[in-house]
Amino acid sequence: MPTALVTGVNGFTGRYLVPELQLSGLTVVGVGQELSTASGTNVVKCDLTDRKSVMDVVGYVCPDVVVHLAGIAFAAHDDVEALYATNVLGTRNLLEALSRCKRTPKAVLLASSANIYGNADIMPISETTTPAPANDYAVSKLAMEYMARLWLDRLPIFIARPFNYTGRGQSLQFLLPKIVNHFKRRSPSIELGNLDVIRDFSDVRTIVHTYRRLIESASSGDVYNVCSGVGHSLQEVISIMRDLSGHDLEVIVNPAFVRKNEVHTLIGSREKLDVAIGSIESIPIRQTLSWMLEAPG
Repeated sequence: MPTALVTGVNGFTGRYLVPELQLSGLTVVGVGQELSTASGTNVVKCDLTDRKSVMDVVGYVCPDVVVHLAGIAFAAHDDVEALYATNVLGTRNLLEALSRCKRTPKAVLLASSANIYGNADIMPISETTTPAPANDYAVSKLAMEYMARLWLDRLPIFIARPFNYTGRGQSLQFLLPKIVNHFKRRSPSIELGNLDVIRDFSDVRTIVHTYRRLIESASSGDVYNVCSGVGHSLQEVISIMRDLSGHDLEVIVNPAFVRKNEVHTLIGSREKLDVAIGSIESIPIRQTLSWMLEAPG
């Protein structure tokens, strides 16, 4: 069977992507910084910033398709050197290794981020919106995109720009899992930052299905927003959670949680994505939050 190489396989998205790819008939080989069975597939330990290690692993697997999820995904991550080393240099090492394989993969999906758009003036945001990254995380992702274009003459690369997404198993350092956890524990209060921010939230199950469809249909060199096209404020999320849980709590705005250069509104356009892969029904945010709330443990 054809082989898919998935970097960052032990991460939140990777654990959902593996079964999605397996159901489509792909044998999945994962790459992670630690050996783990959490993703449900074979995992090869590899640090993407180690060029020789990447060359060895990729040369051995020689994949038919690649989904590059590895990278630092938390926008507030404070290790700037790690951000750029992982998101830019790690991706470059991967692309160089793939270009030297004995056969060229049919598709290479690079996961970027909608954070590269920053505080855009027009909503919804399309792929033609001029990037205006507002933090080092977003800059590192945009730099990765530009660097990847150096390899377009050798590899069938396309870029996905996912907007916010969530689901069971996402780290509590992210907003929605944190909010759900507080309601699940029936906490008396929660400290948050800016409650007026509006985000385009998707369900991780929709995201991985979209990635699989893109692998099958995307055009080399293209960029695709991966989003629901619907915005929700944190106030709305909290209201939904109050209704789902039957619990109320006090919301305390902590100035320490208000990020410098906060992106206030981020809503994407699905138009180009729908043309490329066909319409996909997004899981409504209320259904996602209910699924997270009812998770065991």
